[in-house]
Amino acid sequence: MAIEGKVVVLTGASSGIGESTAKELGSKGAKLVLAARREERLQQLQDELKDQGIDAVFKKTDVSSMEEMDTLISYAIETYGQVDVLINNAGLMPLSNLSKRKVEEWDQMVDVNIKGVLYGIGAVLPHMKERKSGHVINISSVAGHEVMPGGAVYCGTKFAVRAITEGLRKEEYENNIRTTNISPGAIDTELTEHITDDTSKEMADSLYEAAIPADSIARAISHAIGEPEDVATNEIIIRPTAQGL
Repeated sequence: MAIEGKVVVLTGASSGIGESTAKELGSKGAKLVLAARREERLQQLQDELKDQGIDAVFKKTDVSSMEEMDTLISYAIETYGQVDVLINNAGLMPLSNLSKRKVEEWDQMVDVNIKGVLYGIGAVLPHMKERKSGHVINISSVAGHEVMPGGAVYCGTKFAVRAITEGLRKEEYENNIRTTNISPGAIDTELTEHITDDTSKEMADSLYEAAIPADSIARAISHAIGEPEDVATNEIIIRPTAQGL
């Protein structure tokens, strides 16, 4: 009942954790605003959800654009009247050693993994502060707790997500805005497909042999949202049991 009727804006919704989370929250009565760059995948997901009686709309969105994130939140408010939850889920993981100088990939990770989170918060925060109610959920990683070779930039972005989430908590708890940082380990998603460096890809593929389904993270997100308004689940780490890192 704590989820039913809540308006949830979800980035990175076209696959993986985002897609699983949409299905999980939709099944519990949430109203969904789905965002990603792949419009055809969003349309497919919306059709699937609507066939199950789930209320969902979508907006093609590049999270690395402040303008597009502002448009996304405005669209959610125009459609449903409010935003109760923002889930900053979009992310990239093109691992490589710094010596490889994959500058374009560094920029992509900073733009999506850090700026995308900041732009989402910046877009929704005035609305949540005005209502004195809201919940921001950011998807970090175990790489936001431990640095690995080939992951200096990626880990840096995910450490940043944790810092941003905690900073938001300390700034806005008096406005009744909840924050949750979720750090997944190896999850069965498309994340490793972004790795162009052969050495890093081999390392990641080995780690991801133990990957668990994306719905394990969706359930954690559902738990955090479903707690009473006076309870904030601030930090969750979820790994495969067989993962050592």
